[in-house]
Amino acid sequence: MTFIKWFIRFFVLFVSLGAIVAAAIYYAITAPIELAKEQRFSIHAGDTSYQIGEELSNKGWVLDPILVRIVTKLHPEWIPKVGEYAITSGMNLLDLMALFDSGKSIVYSVTLLEGKTLRYYLETMSAKNNITMSLEGLSNEQISKKFSLDVSNPEGQFFANTYQYHKGDTDFSILQQSHRLLTQTLTSLWDKREKGLPYKTPYEALIMASIIEKETGEPSERPLISRVFVNRLQKGMRLQTDPTVIYGLGENFNGNLTRKDLRSKSPYNTYLHFGLPPTPIANVGKEAIIAALNPGKTTSLYFVAKGDGTHAFSRTLQEHNKAVAKYQKYHRRADYKSSPESTSKENSK
Repeated sequence: MTFIKWFIRFFVLFVSLGAIVAAAIYYAITAPIELAKEQRFSIHAGDTSYQIGEELSNKGWVLDPILVRIVTKLHPEWIPKVGEYAITSGMNLLDLMALFDSGKSIVYSVTLLEGKTLRYYLETMSAKNNITMSLEGLSNEQISKKFSLDVSNPEGQFFANTYQYHKGDTDFSILQQSHRLLTQTLTSLWDKREKGLPYKTPYEALIMASIIEKETGEPSERPLISRVFVNRLQKGMRLQTDPTVIYGLGENFNGNLTRKDLRSKSPYNTYLHFGLPPTPIANVGKEAIIAALNPGKTTSLYFVAKGDGTHAFSRTLQEHNKAVAKYQKYHRRADYKSSPESTSKENSK
């Protein structure tokens, strides 16, 4: 009888201690985290439940790393996903592990602007300090190979837009989205183009779109700028547009386009060469592509900057020269006309 009494006492004690431990564990995994402001927590590839627990413990968010292992035993279906997560005051360990399982990590955004080069895009992403940079330092040929492009210069192959990403995503993955969107957009708009345009391929239209993007300060003028360039090409005139020359100069351009620059032998010098330059000179958005494929209505062959972001358009060289004289004080160089001096290939011979 004495043995039974001791057994009962021991059993009650064991159950009581178990209940106390269970209650302590329950309290530990449901106790709210007190934070003065939102914190960030990252799950890395290969992190174990104990490693996660150690980091949470080091931050003072859980009492002991073993608690994370206990939660994973209680919820074996919860699998932490790689990412950076926002932790707010009042969350408990169960909330944290459920969040890590959801994969709802912090989403960032990066805006790749119209009229900017690929190198500028890489600098923009690098400045975010949370994108893994894998393309910096590579040559144009190497970058083109990575994206499986059929051109050696990847300029213009990326669509200007705002893209979302997670911490640790690569510049390649973001630009891959951008290139895919550019291809889709260009293909779709090419099928809706105006008939009779002087482009043999969508790539040539993309080149024109990049010139329009660089020449336009006022978005509403894109179609008119486009038509002027189309008119020139159809009449056998040189484009003679500064942005192509500047692109060809690369790092040698010091911000002041000179007469010497206009005599450079670069294939991008549209003051010397007829037709389009060999590649786009910048990356573009949808509106520039639309303008290139559906130009506005004008018979103008010339335009000059007015100094307020807009341009004065002229049909004849005489009208244009008057406009140049009127607005010349606003130009970056006195002899800039953005227009050819000879009116055809025949006259230039």
